[in-house]
Amino acid sequence: MDILEIMKARHSVRQYCESKIESEKKEILAALANECNRESGLNIQIIYEEPKCFSGMMAHYGKFSGVENYIALVGEKHVALEEKAGYYGERLVLKAQELGLNTCWVALTHGKSAAKIGQGEKLACIISLGYGVTQGVAHNNKPMEQICNCASHMPDWFSRGMEAAMLAPTAMNQQKFYFTLKNETVSAKAGSGFYTKMDLGIVKYHFEAVTGRKVR
Repeated sequence: MDILEIMKARHSVRQYCESKIESEKKEILAALANECNRESGLNIQIIYEEPKCFSGMMAHYGKFSGVENYIALVGEKHVALEEKAGYYGERLVLKAQELGLNTCWVALTHGKSAAKIGQGEKLACIISLGYGVTQGVAHNNKPMEQICNCASHMPDWFSRGMEAAMLAPTAMNQQKFYFTLKNETVSAKAGSGFYTKMDLGIVKYHFEAVTGRKVR
């Protein structure tokens, strides 16, 4: 399955069954998390069989159930943390999907995580992980002309990249991002609102993973 097909298959899942994640899949995710940490300077940690983080009222309010595994996106307090966490977190999300696992980005509706947070660091976000009760459902999209500057005359590669960006999860499905193509250079910016910088990192990864082209 190519990366675009993995993106199409991946949807947010909040209810999980009791099936344990196999050790070989844990090893693959651990290796990728280590690679992401080396590249980014983040301190991403994957926590297994720890139900307390999703056992309180906030998780109940967020309609989460059966969550015992999660990815903690931890990094130094910095203006770039949210975007970086989105970019590398989504890399792990898509690998989890490729391995047959389900995920959901979780900003506020969780309790205290078991992640080790060092001095000068903070927890940017959590991603639930496991075998979903269902595979989730696709989200609605804005018209493409609202999120890029060349919807009518775009090269095929840019069209594929935008298709990938529109498949990306964003907070409250708000899709507050905008891509610009000028002289073969792609740039993207975040709109205003909560978690839009993290969303920008997620959509940039989607675009780059499919096109092989760097987004400014």
